Amino acid sequence: MPEVPVKMYIDKLLKSCRDVQRPLALLSGPVKDRALWAMADRLQADEEQIFAANLLDVDAVGKTLLGEGLRGERVKEAVTRVRMMPDDVKELAERLRLIADLPDPVGAVTKRWERPDGLQVSRVRVPLGVVGVISEMKPLITVESLALCLKSGNVCVFRPAFEWSRTHQAIESRMREEAERAGIPVGAWLLVDRPEKEVALEIMRAGKSVDAIVPRGGPGLRKAMHEQAKMPILCYDYGISHAYVDADVDIPIAQNVVINSKIQHATSTNSIDTLLVQQGMARPFLAALIRRLLEEYKIQVIGCPKTVALMGQMAMTGHEAVTPATDEDWDRQFQSPVLAIKMVAGLDEALAHIADHGPCLTAVIATSDYNSAMRFSREVDATAVMVNASTRLNSGDGYGMGPDIGLNLSRVQAKGPIGLEQLTNEKYVAFGGGQLRHPHPVPDTYEDAIMLKRA
Repeated sequence: MPEVPVKMYIDKLLKSCRDVQRPLALLSGPVKDRALWAMADRLQADEEQIFAANLLDVDAVGKTLLGEGLRGERVKEAVTRVRMMPDDVKELAERLRLIADLPDPVGAVTKRWERPDGLQVSRVRVPLGVVGVISEMKPLITVESLALCLKSGNVCVFRPAFEWSRTHQAIESRMREEAERAGIPVGAWLLVDRPEKEVALEIMRAGKSVDAIVPRGGPGLRKAMHEQAKMPILCYDYGISHAYVDADVDIPIAQNVVINSKIQHATSTNSIDTLLVQQGMARPFLAALIRRLLEEYKIQVIGCPKTVALMGQMAMTGHEAVTPATDEDWDRQFQSPVLAIKMVAGLDEALAHIADHGPCLTAVIATSDYNSAMRFSREVDATAVMVNASTRLNSGDGYGMGPDIGLNLSRVQAKGPIGLEQLTNEKYVAFGGGQLRHPHPVPDTYEDAIMLKRA
């Protein structure tokens, strides 16, 4: 039997989303929380079956790559990426419980005021509607995305990475069974697991059925979504993360902040790409830092001419050397163990560099000068500005908000981590006692009489 064409398949799946949207948005917080706790318990109880499904994915990836003629490290890296570790299922369950324990944003009143005529106006949080997520990432991202959308009252259309197809099916089917048993409407999320690349493109183009879309993957996915999406993109987390080390600085703090911002997770979008250092700090700070980056942490360092000259003797003594940076390197989001370093005259040049080489995703200043810190935080346009703190803290967990589905650089919706609150919108609710917009079409002398007659 021939397979249904991708466009027809996606259109049919998405038709049901609007029907589920309203009952899902009206679910009470306790119902959603009970469902999330039940999902967590079920995943932990069935971890052996989940690991068994994951082993099938690991075998399939290895055989596919070997069949394509690949050998050695590339096959090993791909297999390692797909294989789940012993504590991974426990982490999935803990994330579900953490999201369950967060306050329900739906229905929360963010502001209330009373007009002179007695009209009481409120702003109330409501779900976005239908949220699409295209992922190239591990099952933890799948579980977080489904749970965050459920808790915030949104229908989630999730396209997972195909390498984990059996793992996703094992996890999602158990989550769905527990959710429906707890009272969650059938179809609260859709897991679109057909392998064709066109599936992701059709979801991106479904602007009439999907209200917002999230890319969870690398530059290629973000580029495709930017070109193809027919709806607002949340968490478009492409951008350069910058660090600036001021002349007036606590050197141990600056060194720890820079190392953590790059090394803690070098492939993350909020690990630093460019380090700017006030030129007076070259010898007391920068030389030792570069040696640690090269030798201890195996980071590839590229630098401006002054940085290359500072470390020039390293090449002559047989050590790893700093390689010259190109003009294009200052505009790159590396997401890899690569760091570009530039010496600057001071704060003015650092601010100008960040403005010229953007957009800026996350920025940090290491300084002991209050005025420099305040100016930097005021003038840098980024999703977050950190003062003497790692860029890796620019996340929902880092701010105490709980898990997020990514960082948003767009000027639409909230900047920074998109967590539960940011997956909602606001509507106005006004309570009155007969207030009218004047001039009223009924003459004042008759207004009271007409109102009484109608009553």
